[in-house]
Amino acid sequence: TVTVRGKRADAEKELRSILHRRDKGIAIDPSKITVAEYLDDWIANVAPQTVAAKALERYDGLCRNQIKPHLGTIGLQKLRPADVSKWLQKLIASEKLSIRSIRAAHSVLRTVLNHAARIEIVERNVAAIIKPPSLQRREIKILTSEQIAAALEGVKTHPSLFPVVALALGTGMRRGEIAALRWSDIDLDRNSGASVRIERSLEQTGKGLRIKSTKTAAGRRTVSLPQFVVDALRAHRLEQKKLQMALGAGKLPKDSPVFGDHEGNWILPSAISDRWREAVVNRGLPKVTFHALRHSHASALIAAGLDVISVSRRLGHASPSLTLSVYGHLFTNNDDKAAAAIDAALNIT
Repeated sequence: TVTVRGKRADAEKELRSILHRRDKGIAIDPSKITVAEYLDDWIANVAPQTVAAKALERYDGLCRNQIKPHLGTIGLQKLRPADVSKWLQKLIASEKLSIRSIRAAHSVLRTVLNHAARIEIVERNVAAIIKPPSLQRREIKILTSEQIAAALEGVKTHPSLFPVVALALGTGMRRGEIAALRWSDIDLDRNSGASVRIERSLEQTGKGLRIKSTKTAAGRRTVSLPQFVVDALRAHRLEQKKLQMALGAGKLPKDSPVFGDHEGNWILPSAISDRWREAVVNRGLPKVTFHALRHSHASALIAAGLDVISVSRRLGHASPSLTLSVYGHLFTNNDDKAAAAIDAALNIT
């Protein structure tokens, strides 16, 4: 029961708000709910409807470790911009979190309060008023053409890592996309050229492994394969077939994982990064992360003069603007060529 002082229209508005909150799973009295209680309710009832499992784990961790200890006891309707500002300053001063993590925590709080404002538990989103600390763009580490050749040569005798590294460098695929590949996704004998079809990613959560679709529609793509990748995959498939025969397991199924274990199980995406890190140390490879191989692929395409739209499609970016935001500094200034092109178009000599 709620008492509303005012006109009938005010009471009807409050009734609609209560019914809306009930339908959304928010059953706590808005006047009494704390930030911590609302965060718990949002994580349990609202987020699972729109957030992927891996992201939900991340959100839950940020709520438990970074938001609730500082803001949790404050009444949700009493939370003010000054509280959010003080919280961000405290996280920065502690020097225990990176700016990226602080921004992620702020983003979660802003998302939660957006929902609270939408169902009229709070009048405004105070987290949207206070901006998080700016993120200074770090220089992307990439391999030079000489280092790419050296990296491939360095892992050539590593049977489980070489085809993975070849794919990353030759296609720019993400780690999860590589881990989720099935042999049915790869065509090594197509007349028009070998290719790989990328439609899914392997995600590692607290509950185990999960196959999910790519981030965006643009992520579902078909990518042509360079010859060195084709050779690496053919050799890898041959070794898998030999192992199948040695184990008496019969023919290699078309839908079996490209990089699964001998029983046909998916490997952990983190295992790919672990093997790369070990190879960096033990084989004297360039000291970059596995993800840097994707950046190196993009850099090589740009250096070869490929246009931003083609690069974006190959990488599976949602739009060319995303590609430019990440790799824009690698596109050289061709202003002199632009002037010459205009002259040619106007027949000016």
